[in-house]
This record gives sequence, structure tokens and C-alpha cells, in this order.
Amino acid sequence: MFDSLSNRLDDIFTRLKSRGRLSEKQVDEVLREIRLALLEADVSLKVVKAFVKDVRERADGAEIHKSLTPAQQVIKIVNQALIDILGEANVGLEVGSRPPRVILMAGLQGSGKTTASGKLARLLKSQGRNPILAAADLRRPAAIRQLQLLGEQVGVPVHAEPDSPGHDAAGVAGRALEYARNEGYSDLIVDTAGRMHVDPELMKELGAVAHAVDPNEILLVCDAMTGQDAVNVAESFLEEVDVTGVVLTKLDGDARGGAALSMAFVTGRPIKFAGVGEKLGDLEPFHPDRMASRILGMGDVLTLIEKAESVFDEAEAKKMEAKLRKAEFTFEDFLTQMQALKKMGPMSQVLGMMPGMSKLPVADDQIDNQMPRIEAIIRSMTIQERNNPQVLNGSRRKRIAVGSGSSIQEVNKLVKQFDQVRKMMKAMSGGKGKGKMKLPKGMNPPPGMGF
Repeated sequence: MFDSLSNRLDDIFTRLKSRGRLSEKQVDEVLREIRLALLEADVSLKVVKAFVKDVRERADGAEIHKSLTPAQQVIKIVNQALIDILGEANVGLEVGSRPPRVILMAGLQGSGKTTASGKLARLLKSQGRNPILAAADLRRPAAIRQLQLLGEQVGVPVHAEPDSPGHDAAGVAGRALEYARNEGYSDLIVDTAGRMHVDPELMKELGAVAHAVDPNEILLVCDAMTGQDAVNVAESFLEEVDVTGVVLTKLDGDARGGAALSMAFVTGRPIKFAGVGEKLGDLEPFHPDRMASRILGMGDVLTLIEKAESVFDEAEAKKMEAKLRKAEFTFEDFLTQMQALKKMGPMSQVLGMMPGMSKLPVADDQIDNQMPRIEAIIRSMTIQERNNPQVLNGSRRKRIAVGSGSSIQEVNKLVKQFDQVRKMMKAMSGGKGKGKMKLPKGMNPPPGMGF
């Protein structure tokens, strides 16, 4: 996500690093380049003007043209300006006065509203809450069945009613609320119907559903890949409905990032969640500061740590760390960690959260495509070979290559890199001061990834 903007900004900052003090004219040139980078990223002109004005005011106050480290000063200023544009801080869901808390999901057809409802239910359940979904989209064929399947996958019940004459969305939502209240559910997530465009009929139905359940939250679901059209849709909904927050879907597929950078500023409503992948676990609370850090290529260590802690067992992590310190980390251990890494999302996404790793000279699909091949090579080893890599002689490596559909050169490369990483990690974890590197709990660099 944000690849084009991140690359453009990185080019600008890289050129700055080679300079000493900047003249005021050079500061103006930098601001002009940043302005063009934002416009090319499909950021709203209104937002670009406000952003550049903010950066200019901060730059004047910091007297960048007198600084000996202009690149660091500019990055710091741009980072803060991005945070301001994106919404300053994460805004969580409103707490209801009495359960269930009602969350109404609104949006156009095709925005990912039903899937976002299922993802949100899964997220709330992972936080120890007891949500229920309500199928109030009675217009799109198979919408109810889709929500039921999502409910089954995330282990959350769905209130759905059979189609019958006189059936209306408001009635279904109202009865779902009554059921949720009687059964003691903590949250009711209401999936509503969408249209191909904003029209009076859509707003009338949405208003009726809102009146029936009196929601604590009305979350507008927008497809980030539609760029500025997503912002236009949001403004149209705001004219008719009291939207309390935004859910941006398909953010992982939006290389430009214009919608994300424009939405909060233009609408005046916070982005509360972001869809960052196709899996049901790929819905994250939106943190402006972390997103700004990703855009500037500085990673997102906090989200990385949260993901790592959710998939790595603490006792197992300590055991792995001890093995690394003694250079006893084996291919069998690595295979176990690979399974856990898969739960964190695509490897390219995980690397993007590590400072500096987003600039690796390899394509995202190249990184992710390497993982199955590495796993195939390791699985072609015997238990003895996995636990004692030093026994891997020429004939064993030839057998492993045939069994995994790889070349002997690929097997040799993996074994060599694995040995190098073990030695490096032993040196770094055993050293003091500058040499010591601390990774998120349980995480170790995967061999074969060029670390």
C-alpha cells in the first residue's frame, strides 16, 4: 500500500541527505516536489493545499534552511503533517450505555460491506466480546447466505429471517436488536443493503434501519481502490446520515493511497478500521501515526509486535530465543516459525512493518513466492537433517532437491544462508551495546529471505 507515494517521498528525502544547509529556494523546491507526489497519489487537491501549507509553516518555524540535517528535519515535519491529515489518533468504537452496542454498517454495493461486517465481528470476538450479526440486506441476491457463511467461519451467530412478502430491513434489524438484548450479546453488527450509487431510496431505507435500532455507530464502508470516488461517496452519505466513522477496505491493493490520505480531512470523520488483506483477520484499527510511519518507509513496529504476540506462544518464544543465543536454532524450529508467520499475513506485508525493509529490492510477490519453496525444501529433509543441518552432505542435498522440486543450488543457498543467520543472531543476541538487536517477541529473521 502507498507504494508510489512512499517511493516518491523516499527519492526526495534521499536527495536531501546529500546536501548540507538548504536555501529558502531549495525548501520551496522540496515542497513543490512533495505537492506533486501527493497529487500523483490521487490525494484531494483540498487536502494537498492544506498539507503543503502545514508543512511550510512548520518548516519556517523549524528554520530548515539553517539546519545541518535538513533531511531529518523535513521527514519529521512531513511525518507530523501526515498524522494531522490522517486524523491525529486512533478513534475506537463508542461505548454503549447498555448492551448491546449497535454498529450499523453502511456503504455502496461492492465496497466490501458484508465482508467488513464479518471481519469486525471476528475482531470484537478476539477482544473477548460476544457479538452477533444481523442480515438486513434484503436486496442483493445471496447477501444473507454470504453473511451466514462468514458468521460460521468466525464463530459468530447471525440473525437472519426467511424472505417473505412485506419483509423490510428495518423490521429485521429491530427484531435482531430485541433478540440480541434478550440473549445478552455485547454487540449487534447490522449489515445493510447498498446500491451502485447514492440515491433517495437507499437513504430512506438506511434511515429506517437506523431509526429501528438507534445505533451507537454508523460506519461507512468505502473501497480505497476507488480513490477520490470513495471520498465523494463519503461526502454524499454525510449529507443524509450521521456517519460516525469510516472503514476503508482493500487498502492493501491501493498503491496510491489517495482515499486514505483524503478521507478523514475531507469528511471530518475518523477512519476507524482498515482492511489490509483478504483474510478474515485482516481488519485493523486505524492508527494515523503508524500509517504515516509506513508511508515514510519507517515501518510500523507497534502493529508488528501486536501481530507477533497474537501468534507466537510466549514460552515457545523464550525457548527459540535461547536456541538462537546458542546457535542451536534448527530447520525444524524454523518450520514451526514459518507456520506462525503465515498467520500474520503475507510476508511482504510483515516486512513492510519493519523499518527499512519496505525498500528491499524485491517484488512483494517474489518474497511471498519464496516461502512455499523454502518450506518444500525443509519438508523434504528427514527429522535428523532438520535438527542437525551439519549432516547435509552432497548426496542428501541431491535427494532433498529432487524431493522438493528444487535445484541443488537452491538447497545449497538455503543451507548456507541458514548457517549465516544462526551465526549472525548468536553474535547479535550475545553482544552488548550497539550490536544487540531486539525483535518482537518470538520473531526471528527467516533464512533465505536475504537478511
